[in-house]
Order: sequence, then C-alpha cells, then structure tokens
Amino acid sequence: MDLQARHLLDKCCTTDLSWISKIQVNQPAVLRRAEQIQARRTVKKEWQAAWLLKAVTCIDLTSLSGDDTFSSIQRLCYKAKYPIREDLLKALHMYDEGITTAAVCVYPARVCDAVKALKAAGCDIPVASVATGFPAAQTHLQTRLEEIRLAVEDGATEIDVVINRTLVLTGQWEALYDEIRQFRQACGEAHLKTILAAGELGCLTNVYKASMLAMMAGSDFIKTSTGKETVNATFPVAIVMLRAIRDFFWKTGNKVGFKPAGGIRTAKDALTWLSLIKEELGDEWLKPELFRIGASSLLSDIERQIYHHVTGRYPANHDLPMS
Repeated sequence: MDLQARHLLDKCCTTDLSWISKIQVNQPAVLRRAEQIQARRTVKKEWQAAWLLKAVTCIDLTSLSGDDTFSSIQRLCYKAKYPIREDLLKALHMYDEGITTAAVCVYPARVCDAVKALKAAGCDIPVASVATGFPAAQTHLQTRLEEIRLAVEDGATEIDVVINRTLVLTGQWEALYDEIRQFRQACGEAHLKTILAAGELGCLTNVYKASMLAMMAGSDFIKTSTGKETVNATFPVAIVMLRAIRDFFWKTGNKVGFKPAGGIRTAKDALTWLSLIKEELGDEWLKPELFRIGASSLLSDIERQIYHHVTGRYPANHDLPMS
C-alpha cells in the first residue's frame, strides 16, 4: 500500500483526482498488523500512570446527548478542567502540571453554554463542535455550511465535520474534495476535524482514499467515526488512516492529526491507542495538537486505574466523584 500510494501522491498537488481510483489497500496485511497490536501488552506497569495522564490530555471530553442542558455542559466543562482528583495528582507529583483534557466537544446549540462555563471556570480549554448534519450528513450543503459558521460565531475553535458517505460509496471523489474545501473555508481560523464515519465507507481502500482527500482539502485532523455508527473506531481502520497521514506527511511535509472516536471506554483501550500512534507515527504525534481521543466515559476508568496505581486498591463507588 505505502509504495503505491507514495507514487500516486506525486499527483496530489494537481486538481486532477483521477489517480485516486488506482489506489488499493492490502487488506490481509492490515488485518495481520491489527492482530499484532491487540495481542501484546502495550505499556509496562511502572509507566502506566504517566501514559494514562498523557491520554487524559488528549481527550476531547464529549457530550452529544439529546438531553444536554446548560447544567450538564457546565459539569462537563468542570470535569475537563479537573479531570483527575487533586490528591491523586499530588501523589503522582503532577498537581502543578496543569493536567486538563484537550477540549470539550458538544452540539452546535450547546457551544455558547460550553464557552460560558469554561470562561467562568477561568480556563482556556478549546470548545469543539460537531457540525454538517452530524451524524448522517444528509442535509443540504448550504445548511451544513451555515451550521459551521454559526458554531464558530458562538465561540467554537474546533469543528468536527462529518462527510457525506454517499460521495465515497459512489466514487464521487472530486465532489467530496470540493465539499471539504468548503467546510475548510467556512471554519475560518477554527481547526477542521473531518469525520470519515469509516464503518460506513464499505472497504479499507475507501477509507484510505477519503483520508487522503480530506487532508488534501485542508483538514487539520482526520477522525474515524461519529460514535453513532454500528462500527466505530477499529484498529484496521486506524492503521489505514495513520498510513495515509504518514504518506501525506512524507509528500507534503504537513502533519495532520488523528482522532479515534466511538467505543473507547477503558484505560487499557487508551494505552493501546497511544502505543499504536507511537509505533506508526512516532513520539511527535503523541500530543494534543496531533492526537485526540473522542470519548465520554473513558475518563472515569482512567481515574479509577490511577486511583489503583496510587493506593494499591480499586475504589468503591463513593471513593471517586461521578464524571
């Protein structure tokens, strides 16, 4: 996959996208690599607390529920600022290190709530907003573009757009590129995170093609899933997307970030994803500027595992506050 893709990337800087139809992903090789990742232990026990804290700083703490209110978003923002209990951070000598999540992620209608809550808390954690008819992207293009603009006006500095999967499944690559370019323009200075909804793209070859087009069109991040699909973040999909990021960097010198989302619930999951990023892209990608984890319940288990690391026992229900 890599050699062929790198050769075809020579045409990336042109407006002719016919080269993309020639790309093919070696699915058996990708699946073998995914099995290797899942089969081995990722981080030695003595380093796990440090890696878990790194994972915390890469979380987009997310609430995308139909019953979100100002109060629930306020609690989300408080947890983003204080993700790990004070006494646990002191025990790890990390209390003064400013450990927060990377961002909070909400629906467009809740952006103002998040901005207000974070301002009241005295912190500058970014607010991310999903947009473009999340999660299905089955609304008119002008509606999707306006949703981006309104979220930015309300104070979102990161926009998680979702692509129209129909364009991928029917091979309309130029139309997909043009749409994402318009998303990029509508974002202005806000970061553009493009959700591929990879579980609905049909095959790994389409995942690679969509990844490459999203980066060519100006995405700052590419993201696996909305979290609403039947199949969300999987290791085969991640490997293909990470190889696309690597190929794009080799060709253009531009670093694009990666965000898995959907189904990442345990500290063990987080460690596996960090290990994968380290192996595929290197340590320079292990920072919030280039790696995010989209999650809502993950933080609770990370705090639980840190509690165990500090005390030698797992917490009872009353030992940790509710997230």
